[in-house]
Amino acid sequence: MNTITKTIIAGSAILLLAGCGDEANDVPEENAVNEQAAENTTEKEDSTPVTEEQEGTQATEPEEPAAEQDQGALSSYSSEQIEYARVWLQLGPNQDIDGLYVKKIPAGTPLNPDDGTSGAYPEDVTQLAGSRLVDGVVTYSGNGDGTVNVYNVPLRWDGEYPAGEEFYAELIDNTELVAIEAGEDEDVIRLIELLKMEP
Repeated sequence: MNTITKTIIAGSAILLLAGCGDEANDVPEENAVNEQAAENTTEKEDSTPVTEEQEGTQATEPEEPAAEQDQGALSSYSSEQIEYARVWLQLGPNQDIDGLYVKKIPAGTPLNPDDGTSGAYPEDVTQLAGSRLVDGVVTYSGNGDGTVNVYNVPLRWDGEYPAGEEFYAELIDNTELVAIEAGEDEDVIRLIELLKMEP
């Protein structure tokens, strides 16, 4: 081989080796660049600014429904106690009472136990009364939806007996459906504190 050919072959070999070296060096650099780009993306995701609105959403617990918030002052009382107080608050003839007496009357109990012709309550009812006769009485059954069926019966029966089955049937047929309002919490609590359960 002549000198020129040897020089060309040697130069080609050097270039070939240099090219391989560059490729080997390029791969780690390329990987390093890719890794750096991935880190930058992660940092951007982590450091994305949070608006005040988003921050408030993330930092705070979900708000309670309005109905539960309204129950705040009454939360330590049972739903039955609250019902008795609200029913009396709306329907009780006298609000200035010393005690609010609660009597549960099962279905099938005669409206007037002193009259053999008396009809019977077709459902369980609750009777609310004050400590005095003049305080009046409210006899009702709850429907579980904020309404009650009110029976127009007295606390004590007066009159001539037997009154007859038709008389009592008419009383039962003329029950009144009433929607009970929530009332003021203070008034409801005042009446709850006067509750006395009768046997």
